[in-house]
Amino acid sequence: MTTNDPENRNKAIKGESELSNIVASELDEENHKLGDVVGARTGMWFFLYTEIMLFGGLFVLYAAYYRMYTSDFTGAGKELDIVMGTINTVILLISSFAVAASITAIQKNSKKIAIALLSFALFLGFMFLVNKYFEWGHKIDLGIFPNSPKMEDSPYGRILFFSLYYTITGLHGVHIIIGMTLLAVTIGFIVANKVNYQRYVLLENAGLYWHLVDLIWIFIFPLFYLIY
Repeated sequence: MTTNDPENRNKAIKGESELSNIVASELDEENHKLGDVVGARTGMWFFLYTEIMLFGGLFVLYAAYYRMYTSDFTGAGKELDIVMGTINTVILLISSFAVAASITAIQKNSKKIAIALLSFALFLGFMFLVNKYFEWGHKIDLGIFPNSPKMEDSPYGRILFFSLYYTITGLHGVHIIIGMTLLAVTIGFIVANKVNYQRYVLLENAGLYWHLVDLIWIFIFPLFYLIY
């Protein structure tokens, strides 16, 4: 027995050392994953901040011109279709709820529900763009767009209003397309099980971007459609 004791002790020490290495490796891996998640979320928030600054600058420009040409802006605002604007607002609010619900679904490991909700949000985003296409098309048919012959004799404030209208709503439409692309990519990752109930930071970031796009429209809607 005495001759085997040192050997047993060495085996026990070796086993404890291997167990410690395994635990340390797992902890390092978990810390690395946590670092990736925190980094991804922080990066997205910084990116959203730049987007807010971009649209914030345009809104400040709108406010400055509105103060200078209030009557022209209110008159031009009456030419916009408030019903179409309201429909698009409702569409984006519902889509935002669908994206938020998809995050809850993935946290509960309900992949099919998450995919269905994101697909519904994609459909609503497409409907928003279709409505905007018809709205723009109607205005262009009427000759209401920058540098058109019909706009040449318009008050300068009216020209500024519609220049800002096409610039801001057009830029917002580009962001809608980007957001839809992110949602589509996220659906693909869910199908491939790269986004699941354990790892869903991509879905969270895509959701944050989509919520920002919706929030920007909440400011656009009253500035252009409800100013009279």
